[in-house]
Amino acid sequence: MRLLYVNAIPGIVNDVFKNKEPWQIVTMTSTATLATVWLWNFIFCQDKSLLERGKKQLFKLARYIPSIRDKINGELVKINETFENDVVHRLKEASFIVHLPKNGLNNEEILNLVRQFVHLGDFDWQAGRVSGAVYRVNNELKQLMGDVYTIASYTNPLHPDVFPGICKMEAEVVRIACHLFHGDEETCGTMTTGGTESILLACKTFRDYAREVKGIKKPEIVMPVTAHAAFDKAAQYLNIKIRAVSLDPQSYAVSIQAMRKAITKNTIMLVGSAPNFPYGTMDNIEAIAELGVKYNIPVHVDACLGGFLTCFMSDAGYNLPPSDFRLPGVASLSVDTHKYGYAPKGSSIILYRKKMYRHYQYTITTDWPGGIYGSPTINGSRAGGIIASCWATLMYFGYNDYVESTKKIIETTKYIERNLREMDGIFVFGTPATSVIAIGSNEFHIYRLSEALSVKGWNLNTLQFPCGVHICITHMHTQPGLADQFLKDVKSELSTILENRNTLTEGKLAMYGMSQSIPDRSVVGDFTKCFLDSMYYTKESETCQ
Repeated sequence: MRLLYVNAIPGIVNDVFKNKEPWQIVTMTSTATLATVWLWNFIFCQDKSLLERGKKQLFKLARYIPSIRDKINGELVKINETFENDVVHRLKEASFIVHLPKNGLNNEEILNLVRQFVHLGDFDWQAGRVSGAVYRVNNELKQLMGDVYTIASYTNPLHPDVFPGICKMEAEVVRIACHLFHGDEETCGTMTTGGTESILLACKTFRDYAREVKGIKKPEIVMPVTAHAAFDKAAQYLNIKIRAVSLDPQSYAVSIQAMRKAITKNTIMLVGSAPNFPYGTMDNIEAIAELGVKYNIPVHVDACLGGFLTCFMSDAGYNLPPSDFRLPGVASLSVDTHKYGYAPKGSSIILYRKKMYRHYQYTITTDWPGGIYGSPTINGSRAGGIIASCWATLMYFGYNDYVESTKKIIETTKYIERNLREMDGIFVFGTPATSVIAIGSNEFHIYRLSEALSVKGWNLNTLQFPCGVHICITHMHTQPGLADQFLKDVKSELSTILENRNTLTEGKLAMYGMSQSIPDRSVVGDFTKCFLDSMYYTKESETCQ
């Protein structure tokens, strides 16, 4: 029967073109061919699925309906005003300087203004009432950092012949990190300005490596849904497709089975977090590394958040499964020195198992009239003062102090986690691996607890899909009595909330919770643009568009 259909095709084609002029046959054939190619590309050769693109187009068309467009624009205006009012409240009537002073201010005037501006805001971060953000305050170290930066403030490793000592310090920071994460003589890396740059560079490296070595032209990254948003940023910059993998519902670590299924011929790297930002749980890096070896795909370990804890935890008395270069499949690792390394903000490290990989990170221009130009990272000029300050911080603490600090932080984390688990009305997501404890509730909207604690001066991080909040324990929280005060405040607010379980959230957190139910995520993107605009608010702010 099938053969009959096949034999009938030539007859059908001949009937279609019967009595047609040659130019008509050519036109019809060309049109049909181009339409087929377009349809094939539209369905199969796009970054997003047909369903996702269909939904996006539908929402886009809906905005042309006057009633919907006016409703969205009205909400954007309200939200923009809300964000700007928040800025005004945080700035506490501070004056804005929007023109250069006619005559320069003297040193004391400038320092007074800086002191005033630095301490604007409602949360006492120096007292440890903020989740993450500031990881340690040490007045002696702060003075040392100021002195170091003063000495190195004009240096720039872009000119190694002029500032060889800055290059030496960067190389030593990288080599120290290689040893901490069990690299060998071939292990290498560079310093960067932060975790986002470290991650972006890893994505660029493996994209270019896969293109040259494997011929992959449509690169894809397979990673957990909890992997840092910097990977999505990198994908947007570098035209890479993200395949986000679901979590195990019990452990809140990535599902290895789902990750295996997501691997395709275009996969350029696998990603695991050690730990992840939302829940503080650690992906099974050993299993991910095995997948990397099996399918010959580089594995990147994102240890930006807790890397300077995990490398000291064994000596601090807390054993973790390996998540570094001890695993053969791990090709790269990112770790932030400006978090638990306690260096000033603006420093991170990206490490590679082999120098071959690092070569794909470099950008090199050989035919520029200005000379041969090579750059190891995204920036050309880099702040030598930051490199020197990071190096000085590592020298200041030394291995034993990092171990002792890690012990205090993990002890405090486990103490808080243990007590939170005993409280009615809330639960802890998974098992915290290092310093992040995420909590949710099946009894009430968890944002109400976050809102109540904010009134008491605690600043926590909000999570979505599902709703949750987390606290990132830092050295600041190891101060005597601070953990107990946090637990006391949580217990007190929980008691009040559980008496009125159905009360709705209010203010910004209510808006944040509402945003999760909006199917058109581009609208949520517009809200976010308004928030980012508000960060640049002065007295005369532009209307959010």
